[in-house]
Amino acid sequence: MGSGSELAAAVLLGLGLLCALIAALVPSAVGFAVAAVASYAADWYLHQRGSHLVKRLSRIRFGLQARFLLRQLLLILMLSRLDLTDPPLFPVAIGGFLLLLCLQAPHGALTTLIRQRRVMPVVTRNIDLHGVRIPDAPPRALLHRSAEKMLHLDIPAVAGVLAATRTDTGAPAYAGMAISLGLALLCLAVLCLRLRPNRLVPGTSQVLTCVDAWLRAYRPTVVLYFSGSRNSAYQVRMWVETMERLDARPLIILRERSIVPRLDETSVPVLCVPGAEDLMNLDLSTVRVALYPANVGKNIHLLRVPTMKHVFIGHGDSDKAASVNPFSKVYDEVWTAGRAGRDRYGRAEVGVRDEQIVEVGRPQLAPIEGWTGAPKPPVPTILYAPTWEGWDDGPGNTSLLSAGENIVRSLLKAEPPVRVIYRPHPFTGTRSARAGVVHARITAMIAKAAAERAADPRWAGEPATAQAGRAAAREALADIEVRLAELSERGRPGDEAEMSRVSLAEPQRLAEVTSLLAEWNHAYWRSFDRWEHRTVTGDRPALYDCFNESDGLVSDISSVVSDYIASGKPYAVVDSAAVGAEEFKWRNTAARAAVIVSNSAVELGELLDAVADPAADKSATARRELKRYLLGPEEPASIDRFNAAVAALTARAGTPGSRPAERLPMAPARTPARPPENESPRDDGGDFSISGFGGGWPDQAADRQDRPGHA
Repeated sequence: MGSGSELAAAVLLGLGLLCALIAALVPSAVGFAVAAVASYAADWYLHQRGSHLVKRLSRIRFGLQARFLLRQLLLILMLSRLDLTDPPLFPVAIGGFLLLLCLQAPHGALTTLIRQRRVMPVVTRNIDLHGVRIPDAPPRALLHRSAEKMLHLDIPAVAGVLAATRTDTGAPAYAGMAISLGLALLCLAVLCLRLRPNRLVPGTSQVLTCVDAWLRAYRPTVVLYFSGSRNSAYQVRMWVETMERLDARPLIILRERSIVPRLDETSVPVLCVPGAEDLMNLDLSTVRVALYPANVGKNIHLLRVPTMKHVFIGHGDSDKAASVNPFSKVYDEVWTAGRAGRDRYGRAEVGVRDEQIVEVGRPQLAPIEGWTGAPKPPVPTILYAPTWEGWDDGPGNTSLLSAGENIVRSLLKAEPPVRVIYRPHPFTGTRSARAGVVHARITAMIAKAAAERAADPRWAGEPATAQAGRAAAREALADIEVRLAELSERGRPGDEAEMSRVSLAEPQRLAEVTSLLAEWNHAYWRSFDRWEHRTVTGDRPALYDCFNESDGLVSDISSVVSDYIASGKPYAVVDSAAVGAEEFKWRNTAARAAVIVSNSAVELGELLDAVADPAADKSATARRELKRYLLGPEEPASIDRFNAAVAALTARAGTPGSRPAERLPMAPARTPARPPENESPRDDGGDFSISGFGGGWPDQAADRQDRPGHA
């Protein structure tokens, strides 16, 4: 429902309008003025905060325009109650407010049209679009919360009418109404100027032609293709650094605009193409290998291209059913981290042949630090990282619902004491409201325990030097965030066209961002005590940073467990479906070197003993063996195996000069007509034949070119 301050503002808004009604009936111009100021201020505050209460008011047909119209009608009512209905004040007030109301329609149409004409069919990073002229974005003040600003132009008119009720002349009302109408007309005139041809972004055909020209010059050979919701951005982000290290010309293709701002800074070109037809008409003829981190419906828009080899790489290796999705058989190859992935597909019998599977390791795991055999002082740190509730209500999807509170409560009360870091899955609560409620309760438990520990002299009584160090870290953290924000400000915030125009790779800036992110992570963990419980959400600190900070893990069957095994640290997995420890280990490979925890969480003591005392760690050898089985050998390095797999598949795909007709009989390729100029991009597409893929096929192999930002 919103924060306490937002609820207070909503109450003030309601009371203001109610008091305005009472003042209009009494009548009292002073009372009406006070009530109007209160309602204006409350409305402004709710919109400034972006409160959900504003949307709820709209759902009950009491939106912004209705509230402003009500206030104006109450003012007219007050004029009639004051016997001020004689001309010209009364008709001027009614006519002026009606004109202001009528001007809302062209204003809304103009702002909507300008926004639509600023939308390009693509959003890019590190792609040179100098071939098309992209004008600067309109001033933020012109379009940001534009409807609210236009409605607030009635303030001079309302103030003028109120002033006129206290004088013997209608001059204040006429002046106020003239100011309001003048400002409204001026706003419309400025908006009309933004529709001049030289202020509009190029049409769809021009932009896609420019992108095609860039593709022909860059000649990408490997594509990372992703489609998903904003919250699923982590699934593609985990592969960005790997793409940077490929011995190829990489390209990242996204399908949703909301994903682009969630990507980390990178030197790899990024091309977001929401429209299916636009994507299928791009010249991707030099691409030999397409990598897919997720099984989603929009994959079909690229899977249809016969000159590429298509590979499912996933976004984590686990024993979840999603890791053996039958859809995976549509790919030419399925790449797994180690032997466990191959065996998993063999047991599942979902149609993925053994020869389709290639073991490439997990290149992303390089930042994970190994286990030293002893916890970091002053107390061990246990990371609780449950997975989300899943798309169905199957038992065992997540421990959050059945055991989450028991786990956290046991860890908070553990003796000897430990520190708890709670890191929920980004999807937590998106499907199950109950999961969101449990997550909120766990967050509250951890915050309360942290406050109690901070107030305990045994914990808080530290030397002044330690306190000064934390203060310095917090100050450094703030400075780093300011600098990161400065470096990310390329183009007008929120305007994708301008950001695409200026977002070219700059090696020096990228190096600074990388350095600052490392400094941010170091400062973050130093900004509070090592005994302080924490809830960690958002993109930073990253999951692997939480791994490095912890001494042990409690989690569910998910890729979190498989990745954590790379650290060699003790871990526990929750049997939330209550199938029993032996059955659970038999079903889930990643749990075979774990402490199996039931929903009561009574087994956590075994994990805490293993973390505190290497002699009590009975599974150390099993973890080492399981690590090799799940993630593959340490030598050669995973990135080298990944590069070798890309090179081998590229060779199998044939030279870029080979035509589809040489391998697969098909109708001659045709080039579909481009969409009309300035047409808004489409979000999805229907069924398209393979012969509809345009752009032609090059006649010779691509020459090696360095990607932007690399020497």
